[in-house]
Amino acid sequence: QVQLAESGGDSVQAGGPLRLSCVVSGDTYSQYCMAWFRQAPGKEREGLATIHTGVQGTLYADSVKGRFTISQDNTKNTVYLQMNSLKSEDTGMYYCAYRSGICTLAERYFDVWGQGTQVTVSS
Repeated sequence: QVQLAESGGDSVQAGGPLRLSCVVSGDTYSQYCMAWFRQAPGKEREGLATIHTGVQGTLYADSVKGRFTISQDNTKNTVYLQMNSLKSEDTGMYYCAYRSGICTLAERYFDVWGQGTQVTVSS
């Protein structure tokens, strides 16, 4: 069983940076996909970025491309989301998610979810 634990959410000013972390534990496949999703108030959950632990490839939603960077530290079993140039529309609950297959931004393909961490961006 895989468990995910996000941290790093905070209240920040628009234009500022923030880094989220997701610690992965449990019985993972040797290669898997990790993703970050966001759910803004009153909106559906949106896929933001993915990284595959095997091929090291990344994928980004247009809404965050060039501002957000997903990365991983295998020594710490941690996936990060570095967020720069934050906007008020980035406000929401941020979730990391795990799946054993190829990467996708579609939430229905992910098997395991963390509890979420709140990001609030004020202008």
